[in-house]
Amino acid sequence: MTTQNLLLELFVEELPPKALKKLGDAFAGVLFEQLQAQGLAAAGSVLTDYASPRRLAAHITQVAAQATDKAVSQKLMPVGVGLDASGNATPALLKRLSALGADASAVPQLKRAMDGKAEALFYDSMVKGATLAEGLQKALLEAIAKLPIPKVMSYQLERDCELPGWSSVSFVRPAHGLLALHGADVVPVHALGLTSSNTTQGHRFEASVSPVVIQHADQYAETLRKVGAVIASFAERKAEIAGQLAAAATSMGGGVKPIEDDALLDEVTSLVERPKVLVCSFEKEFLAVPQECLILTMKANQKYFPLLDAAGKLTNRFLVVSNINPADASAVIGGNERVVRPRLADAKFFFDQDRKKTLASRVAGLDKVVYHNKLGSQGERVTRVRAIAKAIGQQLGGPALAAQADQAAQLAKTDLVTDMVGEFPELQGIMGRYYALNDGLAPEVADAIEDHYKPRFAGDELPRSLVGLAVALADKLETLAGMFGIGNLPTGDKDPFALRRHALGVVRMLADKALPLNLDSLVRDVGHAFGDKIQDSSAALLDFIYERLAGSLREQGYSAQEVDAVLALRPQQLGEVSRRLAAVRAFAALPEAPALAAANKRIANILKKAPEVDAHVSALLLKEPAEIALHAAMGLVLPEAHKQFEAGDYTASLQTLAALRAPVDAFFDGVMVNAEEMDLRLNRQGLLKSLHVAMNRVADLSKLAS
Repeated sequence: MTTQNLLLELFVEELPPKALKKLGDAFAGVLFEQLQAQGLAAAGSVLTDYASPRRLAAHITQVAAQATDKAVSQKLMPVGVGLDASGNATPALLKRLSALGADASAVPQLKRAMDGKAEALFYDSMVKGATLAEGLQKALLEAIAKLPIPKVMSYQLERDCELPGWSSVSFVRPAHGLLALHGADVVPVHALGLTSSNTTQGHRFEASVSPVVIQHADQYAETLRKVGAVIASFAERKAEIAGQLAAAATSMGGGVKPIEDDALLDEVTSLVERPKVLVCSFEKEFLAVPQECLILTMKANQKYFPLLDAAGKLTNRFLVVSNINPADASAVIGGNERVVRPRLADAKFFFDQDRKKTLASRVAGLDKVVYHNKLGSQGERVTRVRAIAKAIGQQLGGPALAAQADQAAQLAKTDLVTDMVGEFPELQGIMGRYYALNDGLAPEVADAIEDHYKPRFAGDELPRSLVGLAVALADKLETLAGMFGIGNLPTGDKDPFALRRHALGVVRMLADKALPLNLDSLVRDVGHAFGDKIQDSSAALLDFIYERLAGSLREQGYSAQEVDAVLALRPQQLGEVSRRLAAVRAFAALPEAPALAAANKRIANILKKAPEVDAHVSALLLKEPAEIALHAAMGLVLPEAHKQFEAGDYTASLQTLAALRAPVDAFFDGVMVNAEEMDLRLNRQGLLKSLHVAMNRVADLSKLAS
């Protein structure tokens, strides 16, 4: 079977830039899957996807003009329904065969086979392979239907002259062209009121010909680049922009480099077809404004790339990715400089105006900002966060830290009522720090105002000081307790209040900073700050936090058994968890581990039936040699294991306990625990209870039993 390469392009008006890459991947991916499913694309076919602001396309190698015929076996009906008592075909069977293009002559060739509990008739036939025109038509419509379109646009198509009027079409943007080539041949397909051809359009302003004729599927990208002035590949265009950005920055010297922002780079790649990077500048007086403000307005509003010096400080120059490449770029540069100037002036105005009022004077304004209709205003929330932060600060550093945490918590949300944050919500916390420093507050307090939002996402840095940690913990715990207390819980993939992220933030701060805080006490105390506004949900909230911790640990490479063993004990100080996990992993590698884990599980099952037993042993009641030997071994091993545990050497503690394997095995081989004599039974259960308590101080070792 001979094959040729296939090219299909849908030419449209400008696509949503933030969705372009996803649209391109989906369009090409579904086309490829559908052609392979129909046997038109070979197992070794290679897909190359293209996506530019005005086109979605796919190039697929080794595509057949027609798929090979396939032998299929189709179930018709139960034998009792298809054949009468004499073995002749029933009308129902003949009708079914007729629908498949066969007649009564096919009845003798029908096969019988068991289908479940009944015997059924099967018809074997050859199904003709789909032609490329048929298969591509189906694949194209499927690819269009499955596009992850953020918002559909409806537009009208003019009908032909025989049917005057208009018909309506829905798609992400109006489509104007459909190109389909199998080698050099046009494949006749239709979609969105369009019929395929071998032509497309190049750059709006810089294409040297219009339309652009593609002579062969393999010449698509090259032809578009040469005469259409378009880099069709998203990946190539992105690499070209990144290269030009780096080259432009390098040409300035002094270690200047463009800001790194892959999302911005993707968005700009989605806005241009023929990128040209130009260097622009703005007045140095704007650098008096916090650089986060200037960077945000340039990136978010103008899609510019700010330039940073070697120390990471913003310079007064920036890079623009133009979609045209004029001989004289001065007009383009001047236009972009004129556009950015008012934006920077607005930022400077907001900053200057905001500094005329202290953060402390804005606290009262939070009473007018609604937080949640069941939980009150931001002012009420701040009162709760202050109380929680002050208590945490007291535990972490005494009265001085508590006072700073209280002050930072009181002011942490005040930048929400500033002009700058009103214009750029992404700067909340960041601007609070600048304004706190402007008010002459202590650096630790100012840093805590910014840091109380951290960690904002996976991998984000943690607050830099104990003050920041106290306020960040208070803020996240208040949110969690409040939402759980009114029943606003995450469901499925919906988490509008980011409770999963808040819980992971609490986990990271407690664990990574090894804070000496008891998790149960923290959660209970947070609930008290709400008074009667919420229901007590501390148990559910603790489960939620431990679930997030378990998931995080598994993502870090710990096995489910290791995580379950450690978290079964609900360790209260999360800073210990990593050491406990390391100890469990080291213990599990010992040859004694499987037997001790199995014994531990057996002991747990025995003690479930004797929950009132004390961990007490009378040496006078020890009768059997094996129980005497176990008691003696425990007397030697357990004190050392306890000593190592109390010193925080969890690995050594578990390894010391491994010496008990032989006497434990001997005990279960030679001793009847549930003896008929009550005093013997209770004594043996007490012996096991003592052993069980000692073995499970680091982790529940029974979880390691297979």
